Amino acid sequence: MSLHNVEQIFKAKLTTLEKQGICKGKEKVTIGIQAAQNSFGVRYLLEGYGDRAFLRMNSNSYLGLSRHPQVIKVEAEAADKFGAGPGAVRFISGTYQPHTALEKRLAKFHGRESAMLFSAAYATMMGVLPQFISEDTLVVSDALNHSCIINAIRLSHPAKKEVYAHADLSALEHILVANKGLCKRVCVITDGIFSMRGDHAQLDKIDAICKQYDDDYVEGIISIVDDSHGVGALGGNGRGTEEVTGGKADILIATLGKSLGVNGGYVAASSVVIDYLRESSPFYIYSNPITPAEAAASLAALNILDSPEGLQLLQKLRGLSIFLRAGLKRLGYETLPGEHPIVPILIRDTDNTSALVEHLFAQNILVTGLNYPVVPKGEQEIRLQVSADHTEKDLQYLLHHLAELKG
Repeated sequence: MSLHNVEQIFKAKLTTLEKQGICKGKEKVTIGIQAAQNSFGVRYLLEGYGDRAFLRMNSNSYLGLSRHPQVIKVEAEAADKFGAGPGAVRFISGTYQPHTALEKRLAKFHGRESAMLFSAAYATMMGVLPQFISEDTLVVSDALNHSCIINAIRLSHPAKKEVYAHADLSALEHILVANKGLCKRVCVITDGIFSMRGDHAQLDKIDAICKQYDDDYVEGIISIVDDSHGVGALGGNGRGTEEVTGGKADILIATLGKSLGVNGGYVAASSVVIDYLRESSPFYIYSNPITPAEAAASLAALNILDSPEGLQLLQKLRGLSIFLRAGLKRLGYETLPGEHPIVPILIRDTDNTSALVEHLFAQNILVTGLNYPVVPKGEQEIRLQVSADHTEKDLQYLLHHLAELKG
């Protein structure tokens, strides 16, 4: 047996990706971090680029908690106490006190009865959604939902799948009306924050529509939201999309690896649902959990978020995000309104998007270009991500080099 034939197929596919301008290519390796100085924020050193120090505008660590001294201290202490890894899946002997403490705290933070940890937010979605899908289930999804939702639906094999145009709630309502009597159960699933754009789902209106038609389905309508980019980044208290809209999903999925700055994912719901998932989700049952040290660090980060210090970080993050949007608008760049730290520059062309990424990299600025098929044709963009680690001077530096292309 040989890989030779299939490798030729893979090489051809890689060549196609390169020609399309969407090949991710060789990863840049961080080898060090420089402390903030001279009113600038932290800078990152990359392997192979000497002493060049980069401004990082593409991090999910919105509150900068991945580098918070207390979070690091707690993780180190927990690793010393419990070891580097869990050594087993949860139901055998892999459950440690930091796991259960974090789950209780997450449930309380989100106003739910219970919560459950997974190895990642992607694994959470893949492990949760299929458990709500039967041979009589309709799944309804926003057209711009994240890859984890799309693949979880594929894994689920629902009786029927419907996709509505992004944020078109009249289309959502039409789907629910048109499918009365055809399915017993409906799962309406959406991102909270749409990761390529920074806009949010209208959870209050989605919630109202689901309640309006719930009695038309024997097993009801279940709302599921993935608010991985919302929790800890949006809302005065960091409760994400639910806080800013006033809506509340039946099932909330989120991450520990963005605003909380650590690693892992989780789901929060009723105690019956969480008990059922512990017995049915293969991504939980057959996979090791996050380490006890990661759980302890996540709990420390959550406690910081839910404190006066966290409120100050959220206020700073919101102010910097507004500042950057205003600067882009002043320069004539197209962006989207809002207060979320995802601030897109809509370029709408693959070659121009790639060129802007290269220009900013030459100026020691790390940004992410998003091209088709990651985003639809005509919506190619640079996704800027603001962090509480940034300063206004950092954003002024970025805007200065963006202005060079407008001169």
